[in-house]
Amino acid sequence: MTTNTPRQPVPPFSYDDAVQKVRMAENAWNSRDPAKVALAYTPDTQWRNRSEFLNGRDEVEAFLTAKWASEADYRLIKEIWAYGEDRIAVRFCYEYQNDAGQWFRAHGNENWAFDAAGYMAQRHASINGVPISESDRLFHWPSLGPRPDDHPGLTALGL
Repeated sequence: MTTNTPRQPVPPFSYDDAVQKVRMAENAWNSRDPAKVALAYTPDTQWRNRSEFLNGRDEVEAFLTAKWASEADYRLIKEIWAYGEDRIAVRFCYEYQNDAGQWFRAHGNENWAFDAAGYMAQRHASINGVPISESDRLFHWPSLGPRPDDHPGLTALGL
């Protein structure tokens, strides 16, 4: 199902379009606004996130609401891995703190497929989280909002 208003950039993607789409997704997720983030997906989007399978924006919004309620100080960096006409592959890391105060860094890969209007129709994510000490944290910017343009990305951080 396609939404009427295109979500730029739309397929077919150039390299620059794909990089822009990745950064837009990173910025949206760093807002930790589940309703806003869910609007980037088709109404009938299909997700696999680790071992969870979600269908539709409502399930995505509920998932993200629960996720960010349990992951304090969440900060995410995404980096393009590959792209095609209507597909993008990314790698990412995010850091967060659980309710007990333990810090974690999650490493993952996502495969995205978009509809003609630029909404994500499919998201397949594989993620592994590892505990880290607070002194091992690498993502240092205010906890809500986008990563500053001058903050290093994954490659520059050696991740």
